[in-house]
Amino acid sequence: MDSCLAVEREVEKVSSKFSSLKKSLNKNVDEQIRQIDSLRAALESQSECELNSVEKTDLKHATLNISEGIGKLATEHRDLHSTVSKVGKAIDRNFVPDFDSTSREDIFSGPTKEHLLNEVILQHLYRQGQLNISETLAQESGIHEYKSQKEPFLELNRILESIRNRNLEPALKWAAENREALHLQGTSLFFSNVEGRATVQQKSTLELRLHKLKFVDLLVKGNRMEAIKYARSNFPNFVQGQEKEVQSLMGAVMYAGSELENSPYAYLLDEGHWAEIEDIFLRDACALMGLSVESPLALAVNAGCTALPALLNIKQVMQQRQVSSVWNAKDELPIEIDLPSDMRFHSVFACPILRQQVCDNNPPMRLTCGHVISRDALSKLTSGHKLKCPYCPVEQNPADAKTICF
Repeated sequence: MDSCLAVEREVEKVSSKFSSLKKSLNKNVDEQIRQIDSLRAALESQSECELNSVEKTDLKHATLNISEGIGKLATEHRDLHSTVSKVGKAIDRNFVPDFDSTSREDIFSGPTKEHLLNEVILQHLYRQGQLNISETLAQESGIHEYKSQKEPFLELNRILESIRNRNLEPALKWAAENREALHLQGTSLFFSNVEGRATVQQKSTLELRLHKLKFVDLLVKGNRMEAIKYARSNFPNFVQGQEKEVQSLMGAVMYAGSELENSPYAYLLDEGHWAEIEDIFLRDACALMGLSVESPLALAVNAGCTALPALLNIKQVMQQRQVSSVWNAKDELPIEIDLPSDMRFHSVFACPILRQQVCDNNPPMRLTCGHVISRDALSKLTSGHKLKCPYCPVEQNPADAKTICF
């Protein structure tokens, strides 16, 4: 952040210099034009072919003034170039231009990995509604089977755009068509206020929330009877498990119209409900499509941006101390990267014996006594066909240990 602020200060200096130069330039150019016009008028009014000594002196002084003005403009322009060049120097001083030291060339080598990378990019473009770019990429990369997933993304983007325009009909139609699948899937909106642990509500609330927004819109317009009819037609399907929600909505009927804003039910008018319904719809739609809520490409890029400064620092320290060989593992980084909770998707287990994080080549093993250690620790603790658990005195056959998959 300090690096960005340092560059920003230099950019502000350039902007200020541009503003002052513009004012000075306009003033000097106007002055030069005035002097040239005055000199030309004086010459045209002269009837004699030759100038006398006084006129020659005036002409010389006018020419010198014009030359001095032009020279001043050139000097100010050179000063501007110097200020602009300082921005580039500030960028070079505060940012590392070469990130190759933290990358691995083999990570995307091979047709299979390149194909996977192109699919991830295509999915991101479809999510963002960038259809023209995605179509060009699909043609150039030779990916044709991915076209079958294009239509669901088109529909998803159309419904999201309708919600942003306060049109709930497409979303209500989609929710009704996928009602059973949504209830089986459960809403994927997470709540983290239950004993400090993230929980998930198993029955989808998407359709009720959509009807809720529609109902509130009718109340805002003062259509009390229309709102009651709408509630009778739609709310009975959602009463079970949502009694308090439906009761509060029906209580708001008494304040239909302009009174709703100053009533105990004013919270129903919060604009955050619209942003929340977008989030719930996106999560549930992606869950039905078997996709992650967030774009995998965006998550990978954001995680990389978070990790990059620490990796650059550790790489520089390794090079200075000539211990670059420490960073040669393909499956792990030389330091732990503290990513936020929304970027963590896998359980992490560290072997309590070797104090190493397990991986595919060294998976966690469950002993018959219930304790878990890594496969490498199991091999080192095994004596013949006997193994004594390092935490309890139970002796067992190491062949009875089971691999655990998190």
